[in-house]
Amino acid sequence: MAVTGAGLEGVVAAESKICYIDGDAGILSYFGYNIHTLAENATFEEVIYLLWNGRLPKQSELDQLKAALVADREIPVEVTAFLKSAGKSVPMDVLRTAVSMLALYDSEAKLPPADASGSTAASERKAVRLMAKTATIVTTFDRLRNGQQVVPGDPKLGLAANFLYTLTGKKPDDVMERAFDIALTLHADHELNASTFAARVVAATLSDIYSAATAGISALKGPLHGGANEDVIKMLLEAGSAEKAMDHVKYRLANKIKIPGFGHRVYHTTDPRATHLSALSEEIGKRTGHVDLYETSAQIEKYMKETKNLNANVDFYSASTYYSLGIPIDLFTPIFAVSRMSGWTAHTLEQYRNNRLIRPRADYTGAPVGQPWVPIAAR
Repeated sequence: MAVTGAGLEGVVAAESKICYIDGDAGILSYFGYNIHTLAENATFEEVIYLLWNGRLPKQSELDQLKAALVADREIPVEVTAFLKSAGKSVPMDVLRTAVSMLALYDSEAKLPPADASGSTAASERKAVRLMAKTATIVTTFDRLRNGQQVVPGDPKLGLAANFLYTLTGKKPDDVMERAFDIALTLHADHELNASTFAARVVAATLSDIYSAATAGISALKGPLHGGANEDVIKMLLEAGSAEKAMDHVKYRLANKIKIPGFGHRVYHTTDPRATHLSALSEEIGKRTGHVDLYETSAQIEKYMKETKNLNANVDFYSASTYYSLGIPIDLFTPIFAVSRMSGWTAHTLEQYRNNRLIRPRADYTGAPVGQPWVPIAAR
């Protein structure tokens, strides 16, 4: 018994209606909607509804979801106290713990993931709370660790605008709001990536949705899954100029050191998400005085394509986009989690609705079976 590749590469582990990827053609879609269509037309709230329900919402349904997300933004005082005590801890560590804590203060925490009739209504309500509160956790922690007053959310603002407002204390203009909204849409789901698979494995045991989300965050914390955009912006900032950045890239390539933000396990052509983030990086960079970061990134992308035939992935241009939006570097991965919470919860709900315990087998490569017992004195 053997798998087709290390790391389960090429192995189909589940059936899902949520996300489709064609790595050769560079196609990503949510419930049949191409990511380009969604990035150009949808709001992030519409994408959340689509991932949870399999269709785009009517206006009344969208209004209801927006109202629910606003109503559930506030986090328990106990969680706020924890965030204040966390001080200078790693943000992803704080987020993982805080999301897990939310279950302690949810009045429906003890309700089963799905009831006897198969309804996941209680888990769906918890998914709304997770979406709303995860964003609040990230911005509240950043304000508190910097000795600033927590900014109460504005009920008139959507999720993207409210995140930027409660993080910076300034309401974003329409262009910056739309840019961040698109970025959230692009990161919302990506089929059975490591964190989503981890969440589904937990959900398959019929553990609660908070546990599944915590597993997703824990997997995203690993540097082989999340964090590449943090490495990209650090590389750009440390170089200080396009010339030095190119010298650094050439040095790393000569010494077989990986360049962050390039290549992908699934895509063998252009990552469709990178196309939009490249445009956002340029537009927001021009508005905020950071267009040099975009221009340097574009030079590196061109060089990597010409010399190594490697394409930029979603992390490469999200780095300069987030930096230009005024987002602290160590919050780049937590923002990934804010967006991907929509996908994690969608996959968790899908798992609950048609559940079977996920229990793969291993290809045994150990010692021959039937080893003789050796008394301890003779070992």
